Amino acid sequence: MHTEPRVMDALGHPIRRQILVLLKEQPRPVGEIAAHFPVSRPAISKHLRVLKGAGLVAFHPNGTRNIFRLHPDGFAAARDFLDSFWEQALQNYQQLVQEELGEEKDV
Repeated sequence: MHTEPRVMDALGHPIRRQILVLLKEQPRPVGEIAAHFPVSRPAISKHLRVLKGAGLVAFHPNGTRNIFRLHPDGFAAARDFLDSFWEQALQNYQQLVQEELGEEKDV
């Protein structure tokens, strides 16, 4: 599967986005992440697997706990995808302005 759809699918769920916000503050173990949500720890673990599969988070074992952190390189696919829309929007805007300036000259 192409990375971009996996990233965008992972970002599509509000709990996963909230997990990313928590991890932006600092790396955290699963139990600490789960304490912030009204869902079970196994549900949080599933969300973390989706985020890891998309390359947005990574973890390292610390004793019996896995410490999750953001994986900055994983955000490149989302950034590239969104940048493509931005670039196209700017090109469309430039074309519109040029067309309007052309119409003003004809008047």
